[in-house]
Amino acid sequence: MSRSRSESPQEQRPAGDETEAQAGAPTGEGPAAAAGGRRLALDVHGRLRAMILNGELPPGSVLLQAEMARKLGVSRTPMREAFRLLQEEGLIDARPDQRARVRSVDPEDLDAVYGARIMLETLAVSMTAKSFTAEDIERMSDALKRMRGLTVDDQPEEWHAAHHEFHGIATQAVGPHLQRMIASLGEHSERYIRLAQLGAPASWSKAYAEHEALLDALRSSDPAEAARVVARHLARTALSVLADIAPEHEPAATRTALAIAGNGGH
Repeated sequence: MSRSRSESPQEQRPAGDETEAQAGAPTGEGPAAAAGGRRLALDVHGRLRAMILNGELPPGSVLLQAEMARKLGVSRTPMREAFRLLQEEGLIDARPDQRARVRSVDPEDLDAVYGARIMLETLAVSMTAKSFTAEDIERMSDALKRMRGLTVDDQPEEWHAAHHEFHGIATQAVGPHLQRMIASLGEHSERYIRLAQLGAPASWSKAYAEHEALLDALRSSDPAEAARVVARHLARTALSVLADIAPEHEPAATRTALAIAGNGGH
């Protein structure tokens, strides 16, 4: 049965959702209300995602929708959508009773993600190297300069934004569908990048040298060298984290992808 249009917004809203109005969520019907609700869910997702990635919600933490909704001052509706998005990203395991748990680092998942990233990003940088412009060089150099000027421990979000921009420029020549796949894998692997930074701070100089080498290869319009550099850069990150968290795990996907792509297509 459809709802009567005479019902008030308070009567239409499910019990326990009073905080949604406090959070500024639209209560009217129609496209504008739906868009506002979606924006709120994405905002909640972004806040929870940041809490997981920065360690405020460490692996194994139990998450309850009602409790997190109260903590963030929103209703259960955007929280449910945020939980769904986090589960799709592999950051949480949701339970049928609405319990969820922050996922522990899974070596098999790490290996699969980086194997896929190596294959896709070597393709993308190879294509990008063929059409790289002076403006692209300037933008990529600026992103690298910002990374060097930031302290990741004190300014993690700014550093990761510059890092994301750097790799985005390096892979920009592929089509939008492949760009979305690369971006999704990059976001999924961000927690592993953060673990690598925590576990191996001495590798910073090596990482920056690899970024410089990638920029040089693109500047020189050298697809084979760009592919080799990015393959080895991504593999080193994966293998560094695995050595810390699961030294017994054999990273078959990462090593196979490196053997294929790390030869620059030869």
